[in-house]
Amino acid sequence: MNPIVSILVASAVLSVMMASAWAVQKATHQSGWADVFWSFAIGIGGLIVALMTRSDAPLPRIWLVAGLVGFWSLRLGFHILARTAEAKSEDPRYAEFRREWGDSFQRRLFLFLQIQALCGVGLVVTVFAAAHRPGPALSLADWIGLALLVVSVAGEGVADRQLRAFAKDPANKGKVCDKGLWAWSRHPNYFFEWLGWVAYPVIAIDIGGDWWPGYLALIGPLLMYWLLVHVSGIPLLEQHMLKSRGEAFRSYMARTSAFFPLPPRKN
Repeated sequence: MNPIVSILVASAVLSVMMASAWAVQKATHQSGWADVFWSFAIGIGGLIVALMTRSDAPLPRIWLVAGLVGFWSLRLGFHILARTAEAKSEDPRYAEFRREWGDSFQRRLFLFLQIQALCGVGLVVTVFAAAHRPGPALSLADWIGLALLVVSVAGEGVADRQLRAFAKDPANKGKVCDKGLWAWSRHPNYFFEWLGWVAYPVIAIDIGGDWWPGYLALIGPLLMYWLLVHVSGIPLLEQHMLKSRGEAFRSYMARTSAFFPLPPRKN
């Protein structure tokens, strides 16, 4: 397929999968499944544009990028799947939407999930730009991109384990996790998620300017930063935390960086 067709096919897959996510949450009354579908949908869309697009890019780079997006998608998707399957209540972000939207919840959620699918197209374009950069492979940029993705997945995994261990300890009931990576960032899992998308422009951008589509890979980290920091990540989660943890979370906010890991401040 040519690039436009492969991106359109990936976009259609994203839309169908998010419509399926809407149907599943309606049947189960657990909207957290939407994040599972989204994670797998991005992986499938990324594999489509990486492996099914005709180009002059070297095969090692194509397979490297396909492996990166596939690995990221499986790790995140199965992590959220396990968390959602064990959840005794709805994800607080979606629960807030359910309360706020009332009788129009299902209609507005369907539209919201389709907007998520549209945002996913930007991530798919990011994968395309990295996978199909011409030139010798595997170059230093390819190895740096691989290293960033590995650090991203490892860091997110560590953050998730630290939070899970903190939550399982009965002595921490009602407290805010401020141990390990969570002492340096209020959302280290979001930071490492964003860092993984930085890998793609590192691979995609040709400093010499011979591969102008490489700059499209900047869409990924810019879009993820905007979504995580300003839209559906930090704002909704912290609104919930302020309601459930009150002054303890306000104190945590005062001494801890919101996103980028930094040494904790003194209150």
